[in-house]
Formats: sequence, structure tokens, C-alpha cells
Amino acid sequence: MKKYLLMLASAAMIAALAFSCDKADQDEEEGDLEPLKCELTATTDDWIFESKPEFTLMIENRNKKAVKANVHIWIATDKKEAVKDKENTIEISGNSIKKVNIKRNEDLEPGFYTITLKVDKQVVKKNAGFGISPFNISSPPDMQPDFDSYWASVKAQLPDITNPANVTLTEIPSKSSSAQKVYLVEMKSVPDGLTGDPVTVRGYYLEPQDGGKYPILMHFFGYDSTPPGKMSCPSGSTKPQYAEFYLSNRGQMINARSADKRSDGIQKDFTNTYGDWFAFQFDQKEDGWYYRGAFMDCVQAVNFMASRSCWDGKNLFGEGSSQGGAFSYAAAALSDYPFTAIAPCVAFLGDFPDYFQIVSWPGDTAKKSRGSMSDEEMYRFLSYFDTKNLATRINAAVIACSGLQDGTCPPHTNTAPFTNLATTDKEMYYYPQMGHEIPNDWTGKYTAFFKERMK
Repeated sequence: MKKYLLMLASAAMIAALAFSCDKADQDEEEGDLEPLKCELTATTDDWIFESKPEFTLMIENRNKKAVKANVHIWIATDKKEAVKDKENTIEISGNSIKKVNIKRNEDLEPGFYTITLKVDKQVVKKNAGFGISPFNISSPPDMQPDFDSYWASVKAQLPDITNPANVTLTEIPSKSSSAQKVYLVEMKSVPDGLTGDPVTVRGYYLEPQDGGKYPILMHFFGYDSTPPGKMSCPSGSTKPQYAEFYLSNRGQMINARSADKRSDGIQKDFTNTYGDWFAFQFDQKEDGWYYRGAFMDCVQAVNFMASRSCWDGKNLFGEGSSQGGAFSYAAAALSDYPFTAIAPCVAFLGDFPDYFQIVSWPGDTAKKSRGSMSDEEMYRFLSYFDTKNLATRINAAVIACSGLQDGTCPPHTNTAPFTNLATTDKEMYYYPQMGHEIPNDWTGKYTAFFKERMK
């Protein structure tokens, strides 16, 4: 068995991420004892280690007499494979604070892990995520030999965006400013399969009005809600920095909301006809699955923006979170216009073979929807849409982030595309306390990243 040491630490705690617990009464004779206060921290701010994780457990005894506590530690991989189960009893002197260093003697393999720690019957922390050399995790590309030709053939189905019959703009006066008009854009994209009619998708377009040339900023949305809530329309800025597009992919966002569920004031109702997007035509594999069309919606939105006279022709940026993060990878990988930089946050659709082992959704949906496909057949078709494979085509600068507590798009699935990027101009941020959400400082981070790379 691999061994952990529990020893006194004299250094002050370095990392945050503190959690409290109460210790049960020692026994019937000590029923009036003050409960112990416990706090678990890591010796790195982001809970990412090179090879050996190291934590500090602080136990405060506010009683006059010494007490004993049982400390129980579990370590597991992100696939819930046990690594260590260790117990030890320690004594804490009266009116004192004891700092217990939890350190591993042997290296852990690169990957993501969880630590659970209990003091007697009370949980100090349950399944706290941490990482070991995440950029050394083995997540090699697994695209099919026809990966490039497949996407070339899908792109060939896109209607010509410069043809007025394929795009309609409707100004939204209530959201426009004198400096930047806001439009609802309705444009034709690829069918939901090899044949059929083009699908209409929509977005909000913010166009500067001074006749100048501007960089483009594409915004991609996360997985929509069911039932859908009300959707806000962005307002034009008085001092625009970009020409912007907020894309609603097929069946989601604008495309799934009646007029009373949108704030744009346009009296048209739009309805989702796709049901559960991830499950839509899943059994039709790469010829008809939902994301075949959804990725092309991203490419078509870029084509539309590139056709506008306000673009400076040099700077193209994209950002999105969760599904929107996957869309930012897809747009940068598949567009004919090179992106300057993208900012995928807690990105979806990464490293499917491992993804489906780490969390239940969307793997459970995939397995219910795959029909007669074997695992091998399913992962082969999903490889066309895997962000780790798309990443190999991306030369744009990339800033990405992941939450170590994310149970929807876990850090492994965010790290896989990041490590496979063709670019070397890239930054990844891990947030140890964060689940599946957007960090408060994220907009500021990627905005500064984009400005530094403006041509």
C-alpha cells in the first residue's frame, strides 16, 4: 500500500479553501466539551501539484483538557478508483491549535483526484478535487483518417451567406444606441443531415455606426434550459470596442423562445423542434447528430460577420462557457477565417471515452440513444466532434479555465483539448472551489488576454 504521513507542521497555511466541522462529544463523561473546529487547506493556491499532493488540517481545541480525534482520509481518482484509505488517531492539547500535515511519500500519476477527510464522524471535506501535473495526462487525439475531409464536406453544405436570400436583419430600436445598432439576424445554415432544407438559426448582431473598422467578438451560449426561461437581448454600447455577435444555435436560445420569452420586442414566436439536443438523431451518428449542424451554425455566424464592412479583416475573437466553450473550439477549428484568440470556459464535449466514465451525463443520454451501436462504434463517431481532436487544428491563442469541483464538464475533459492545441500561446486557469460555473474574474481575464493579442 502507498503510504501517507501525518505529522505536525510548523509553517503557516498557504492555501485557502477552508471548511469547518464539529467533533462529537468524546464520551458520556465529556459531554460538555466544546466541539473541535477543523479546517482543510492545500499547500498550493490552485490545488494543482507536480507529483505529491500536500494538505494541511488545522484542528482547534478550545477546551482546557486534551482530546483525541480520529482522522480518516480517502483519496480516489476522478473515475472513483480508490488510491488510499488511511486512519490515524491524534491528540490535541487543551486550548491549542494543531496543524497536521497530510503528505504523500510516493508520486501520483498525472490526473485529477479527490480527497475526502473526516474527523471522527464529521466530514471536513467530501470529494475535494485536486490535480497532479494535468498537462502530462495522456489524452491523445483519436480522430478518424477522414476527419478533415468529413468537415470539408459538411462545410460545403453551407448556404452562401452573401446571398440576401440566406440572411435577414431586423433592427431592434429599443436596444440600439446612436453608436451601435442591434439587429436580430436570421440566417440559413446546413440541414440536419445529408439532405433536406437548410435550417434557420438566429443571433443578435451589434454593429458600430461610425464607419470605422472593428475587431469581431463572437459569443457562444451554454446548453439551454428546459423549460426555457426569458432571454435578454444585449444593448448597443455608447463606445463600442468590437462588432459583436451572440449566436443562438439551432433549437436553442432565441430559436426556442416565443416573443414573450425574449426582450427584443420582435413579435415572432420561435419553437425548439429538437427535443433534447444531445440526444437528437444520436443514432444517425456523424451524418445527422445534433452537433454536426450546431458546429456549422458557428461557422456560418463567422461567415456572416466576416461579410460585414465594419470588420477590420484582422482580429477575430470568440468566447463561451460550457457548450459555448465547445462552440468556441469548433468555430476556431473549422472556420475559414483564422481566429486571433478564443476563451473557452468550463468547456463541454471533450475526450468522450474518459468523459463518460467520470460523470453520468451526457454519457447516460448517449447510451440510451445509440441504438445498436457498440461502444467502439459510438466513440468512433463521437471523435469527429471531440474538442480534443478539434484542438489540433487551432493555431489561435487560447485562454481557458476549469473548476476542480465541476461535476458536469470535469477538469479532465477541459484539459484534454487544451493540451492538444496546435498553438503554444495558451493559458489555463484552475479554480479549486468552483463547480460548473463562470468565475467572477473571467470576463476581465479573457478581455485583457484578447487586448494583448490585438493586431
